[in-house]
Amino acid sequence: MKKSRQLIVGVLVTLLALASGIYIGLAPQGQPAQTLNVPPEAIKYFFSTNLKDHEGKIQKHEQWRGKILVVNFWASWCPPCREEMPYFSRLNSKYAGNGVQFVGIALDSADNVTLYSKSNPMSYPLLVAENEGSELTRKLGNSRLALPYTLVLGRNAEPLLIRTGHLPEQELDTLLQKVSGG
Repeated sequence: MKKSRQLIVGVLVTLLALASGIYIGLAPQGQPAQTLNVPPEAIKYFFSTNLKDHEGKIQKHEQWRGKILVVNFWASWCPPCREEMPYFSRLNSKYAGNGVQFVGIALDSADNVTLYSKSNPMSYPLLVAENEGSELTRKLGNSRLALPYTLVLGRNAEPLLIRTGHLPEQELDTLLQKVSGG
């Protein structure tokens, strides 16, 4: 009786492991793009706000109106955020001549952002939102306040892409090439 019970448990564990492996193997990799339902008033609010950059200079978001804008909410303590930033910097340089602008908004302290930017210079502005950033990212569709969170706005401030979690470089490059004519 004891051996048959062990056999049944062993078979069940094996089947569960096999089913888990099949599920993981068939699951799509990365996070899918989210529904583009950012309310127009949230985008209007974004362009009406100002944040300081990591050097303490006030940056008006209005200055980027009319550009293809990649807004990335991040933090220095967030590994996937730090992973994205070098290729965001490369893509910002690659598409700057085509009217594309990246902006990093840190839900982090000014000291952490300054320290991070000294050892990891970026080709785009790093703004410090601290606590204010939670309201801003929530209004722009990030209700869970997850990081990284990226929003791509077209030249007319229409949402083109929203992503919670890591955004693959090739996916973003393909989108920017398509919408910027580059």
